[in-house]
Amino acid sequence: MADPGSPAPSSCDCFVSLPSASAAREVIFGKNSDRPKDEVQEVVYFPARTYAKGAKVQCTYIEVDQVEKTHAVILSRPAWLWGAEMGANEHSVCIGNEGVWTKEPVGEEEALLGMDLVRLGLERGSSAQEALEVITALLERYGQGGPCKEEPTPFVYHNTFLLADRTEAWVLETAGRFWAAQRIREGARNISNQLSIDTDITAEHPDLRQHARRQGWWNGEEAFSFTKVFSLTHQPVRMEAAKARYCAGQQLLHQHSGQITAAIIMAILRDKASGICVDSEGFATTGSMVSILPQDSHLPCIHFFTATPDPSRSVFKPFIFAPGIHFFYQVQSPSFGDKDPIRERPRFQSRVDRRHELYRSHQLVLEKMDSHQGEHQRVQEIMQEFERQALEAMKNLLAGSFVLKPQELADLFYDCVNTEIQLYK
Repeated sequence: MADPGSPAPSSCDCFVSLPSASAAREVIFGKNSDRPKDEVQEVVYFPARTYAKGAKVQCTYIEVDQVEKTHAVILSRPAWLWGAEMGANEHSVCIGNEGVWTKEPVGEEEALLGMDLVRLGLERGSSAQEALEVITALLERYGQGGPCKEEPTPFVYHNTFLLADRTEAWVLETAGRFWAAQRIREGARNISNQLSIDTDITAEHPDLRQHARRQGWWNGEEAFSFTKVFSLTHQPVRMEAAKARYCAGQQLLHQHSGQITAAIIMAILRDKASGICVDSEGFATTGSMVSILPQDSHLPCIHFFTATPDPSRSVFKPFIFAPGIHFFYQVQSPSFGDKDPIRERPRFQSRVDRRHELYRSHQLVLEKMDSHQGEHQRVQEIMQEFERQALEAMKNLLAGSFVLKPQELADLFYDCVNTEIQLYK
């Protein structure tokens, strides 16, 4: 079993703002994906598809039953994974996950990863609640487990999730096959690498409380707090650190309550003082996402992705679901087929270069920025101005003062990535 107290740090943070915490009638979703420092995160689009009855789908490690129809999805994911750290679907659903360790033991046996559940929830759920029901049903049937890093030494965890759509959000927290969920209808909420659902439980695994009683974790008389009952008595170092990040995230949301915008969430994701933006020797923020989900269903949802590490030195680029999405090869990693170290047995005995075109260009410009202070400021200003213009254009689009033609919508993310690459040259 992987040791949750081992020294390697890990962290992730998810945020959601609903009216009245948002500045407009919008739900704002955001996440930092904090992963091994040299891991490449790609942004990929999969259109809606229909499948024959009895079809199967191969996830990262195991095969599960496929559904008749999947939704179109945009995903930000570690390039070796089938699943995703975060993403959105064509029905305005956004999901992000976090690793947690609880009294329920983690297992190295290969099952569904939390990242697989993110993608499956997005492909199959047309609302946040429906996606939650998809995830919990799969969790109960197939379980969760298997290595979560592209390394021969196992690193295993269970998961919490933040799910949002145009009208509400849900926090889903798991321990093995057991789970509890909390509906969020207003205000702002964040999650980090710890349990956070207390006694306000909206839905739960049918055997959750009985299981806790059988294990001697709950006496059946006290109010049932998922956090209190399932949290480890002695927290590992990484979960103690998560408490500070969780509190800092709460404070930042509270500080901007009533005025939260996509730009505010981006600023929070870039906050290094709190530890929300990670740049350590072992782990770093390898990808970030922010989404605007207007409550007016006639307005498009806008999803911003960096596709590069460290949001404080990256550009958030907009994506909007539209017919005929242009394939964005510049942020898609190379494929290694059957020779991929994840496909060969035993797994992860070698490493391959998964860097995509934008990642390589971004890496080169960061090296230049780090070695020349004057260059650092110049490039940073160019990146900030590019992002500011994109944010302003999307704000005007939602206000109706700016219009994009259908093909321009389809090419939006592709064109922004192309422009960023040209900026670096």
